[in-house]
Amino acid sequence: MKTIVVIPTYNEIENIPNLIQKIHSYLPEIDILIVDDNSPDGTAQFIEKLKAENPKIHLIVRQKKMGLGTAYCTGFQYALDNGFDIVMQMDADFSHDPKDLSVFLKEIRNYDLVIGSRYIHGINVVNWPLSRLFLSKGANVYTRLITRMPIQDATGGFKCFRADFLRYIDLKHIRSNGYSFQIEMNYRMWRLGARIKELDIIFNDRRSGSSKMNKKIIYEAMWKVWILRFSLKLNKELDNIKKLIKNNVPVR
Repeated sequence: MKTIVVIPTYNEIENIPNLIQKIHSYLPEIDILIVDDNSPDGTAQFIEKLKAENPKIHLIVRQKKMGLGTAYCTGFQYALDNGFDIVMQMDADFSHDPKDLSVFLKEIRNYDLVIGSRYIHGINVVNWPLSRLFLSKGANVYTRLITRMPIQDATGGFKCFRADFLRYIDLKHIRSNGYSFQIEMNYRMWRLGARIKELDIIFNDRRSGSSKMNKKIIYEAMWKVWILRFSLKLNKELDNIKKLIKNNVPVR
C-alpha cells in the first residue's frame, strides 16, 4: 500500500536529518512529508536540498508558526490529494522510534486507526520528569471520563490511518493543537465507528531541541474534551456521517 509519514517541524534541524535517514533505513519504500512552519534554523532549506535528490521526500513550508494540529491537517490533505493509502504521523524529535513503523503497517491491515500507546500496559515513558508524566497520564484519565472513549492513550502523536477512512474527517474545520488535536482526531474516528487498535510502544523524551509544550496547549485540551462530548452540532454531524459510512456512501 502506498504509504506516507507526515512529520511537522519547527526548529528541528538537529533531529530531522537523522530521523529521515533512520526511517528510510527501515522502510525505504515509504514517502516522508515534512510540514515546516518556516523554521528559522534552516530545517526547510535542508529538506529542500534532500527533496531534490530523493523523490520520496516531500516538503510543505507554511508562512509562520501555525500549530501542530493544522500542520497535520495540511499534511493529511496532501496525502489524500496525492493518492496515498496509508497516512502515518510521528514527532520529529525521536520520541517515536522509527523501528515501530513497520509494526504499524502490519496492524493497519485490519484496522482504520492504529495508535502508538504509552499506557496500554502500564507506563512506557523514558526520561520524562514526574510532573510531565503525571500531567500526561492525568490528561488521559480525564479525557476517558468525559468523552467515554475506550482509549488509554488519547493524547499520543504516533499514529497510522487508513486513508479511505480518514477521508470522512472534515480536516478543514479542525483548529485544535497539541494534546487537543490528538484527542479530537481520536474522538472523531471513534464516533464514526473506526476500527481502532492501540499498539504498545516505548516513548522516549526528545534527544535534542526544546519541547513545544506550554500552558495554552494544556488549557485547550481541558476544555476541548467538553466540547467534543457535549456539542450537539458536532455529534449530530458525526452521526450523519456514520450513517453514510455504513451505507458505503462517499462523503467527499
